[in-house]
Amino acid sequence: MATTFTDVNFEETAIKAATPVMVDFGAAWCGPCNAIAPIVDKLADEYQGKVLIGKVDVDACPEISKRYKVRNIPTILFMKNGEVVDKHVGSISEGDLRKKLEALL
Repeated sequence: MATTFTDVNFEETAIKAATPVMVDFGAAWCGPCNAIAPIVDKLADEYQGKVLIGKVDVDACPEISKRYKVRNIPTILFMKNGEVVDKHVGSISEGDLRKKLEALL
């Protein structure tokens, strides 16, 4: 299951993570976000200990969304050492998401 990132825990949990991080920005009302949600949760379990995978609800956490200039959802950020190294906007297949995760390692 993916970690829930919030405006309160993002700095400690994601920015200071010992592993690479994938952040999925979405919302409950977003169809494409809901379509990839099970994939994100599945990959969070598979990559546990290698990549920290979490979700941000853009409605509940506007500060993180503003900080990373998220204007469309779903938006997925890939981070290493607290810095964004890759970004994907829009729906994405499980295979393509795996490729991006493998590139993080």
